[in-house]
Amino acid sequence: MTLGEFQALIRGMYHEKDAARGVEGTFMWLVEEVGELSTALREHAAGDRGPETHEALAREFADVLAWLATIANVAGVDLDDAVRRKYGSGCPGCGRLACACPDAEKP
Repeated sequence: MTLGEFQALIRGMYHEKDAARGVEGTFMWLVEEVGELSTALREHAAGDRGPETHEALAREFADVLAWLATIANVAGVDLDDAVRRKYGSGCPGCGRLACACPDAEKP
């Protein structure tokens, strides 16, 4: 599944609810999911690397991506196009495919 296909899938499943909630309300759900991802990452980093912890981590990554796609849908942003334009030719900072920006800089 491509990023564009995923965004369309999420739009088809949830757009009416998402549009009614708006960008602000939907953003709050994204922030909550990022918090859940943080918890899963912390558990993974603490050494709990069993299959259940790994699956929980994978689900949280998927949730964060889904809520990001949701906000993009409500805001009218095509994620596939946005990612291609910003990162398709390399790092936005240095222009290289393998970033050579100094660690102190955010590319």
